[in-house]
Amino acid sequence: MPKETAVYTHGHHESVLRSHRWRTAANSAAYLVPELRPGDEVLDVGCGPGTITADLAAMVAPGTVTAVDAAADVLDRAREVVAARALLDVRFAVADVHALDFPDDSFDVVHAHQVLQHVGDPVLALREMRRVCRPGGIVAVRDSDYGAFAWYPEVPVLDDWLALYRRVARANGGEPDAGRRLYSWARRAGFTEVTATASAWCFVTPREREWWSGLWADRTTASAYAALAVEGGHAQPGHLADIAAGWHEWGRQDDGWFMVPHGELLCRVG
Repeated sequence: MPKETAVYTHGHHESVLRSHRWRTAANSAAYLVPELRPGDEVLDVGCGPGTITADLAAMVAPGTVTAVDAAADVLDRAREVVAARALLDVRFAVADVHALDFPDDSFDVVHAHQVLQHVGDPVLALREMRRVCRPGGIVAVRDSDYGAFAWYPEVPVLDDWLALYRRVARANGGEPDAGRRLYSWARRAGFTEVTATASAWCFVTPREREWWSGLWADRTTASAYAALAVEGGHAQPGHLADIAAGWHEWGRQDDGWFMVPHGELLCRVG
C-alpha cells in the first residue's frame, strides 16, 4: 500500500495548535453531529490535539473513538484533552490515512477534518477510509478552501500571503483548495451516495480578529510553514515579516471581517 508522500505544511508550532485547540464538533463537524448515535464506533483521522475527538467521544458513548494522527507527539496533547474530560473509551494510534492498520468494516463512522488538503493522494485516502467503514456507515470529511477565503478591508499584503501559502502547500504535495474538490475526489474513490454541503468560519469581533490575525502572523514567521517557505525558495524572511505585519494591520481594523469557507461530505458506504 502506498504511503504518505506529502509534507504537512503547518507543522505543530504553538500558533498552529492554538488554532486546532479552538476546534469543536459544534464549529467544525456540525454537518456530522446529527448522524452520530450512542454506541457508534468512530475513527477520527488526523485528530491533532483531540478537541473534536473528545466531543465525538462524548456523543457516541458508550461507543469507542479511535483517534489517529501521523504525528506521534501531537497524540500526547490529545490524550491530555481526553483525560481532562474523563473520557474512557478513546484509543490512540499513529497512522497514515493512505494505509490504515485496521481490518475492513471496523467502524460505523470515519471522520477527517482538515486532512485531505494535506495528503499526497486524497482519493486513495478516501478509499482507505471507505474500506474500514462498515456497510451502512458514514465517511465524513471537511476541508477549507483557501482560494475562496475572503476578507475586508483588503490589506494588499494578505493577497501576497494567500498566493504564498498556496504555492508552499502545493510544493509540499498538498492541495489548499481542497474544499471544492471533495465531491470529485469522493466520486473517484467510488462513493455513490454522497451528501455535499458547505459552511464557514467567520472572524469579526475584536477578540476573534486579534486571535486569528495573531496566530497567522506567528505562523508566518515562526512555524514549520515559515521554514518551508524560506527553504523552498518561495519567500525571504523579510517578506514573511511584512506579511506578519499585514496580518496585525488587518486585525486592528474595527470593520475587519474574515471568512474561511469549507466543503463537507457525508459519504454513505454501500
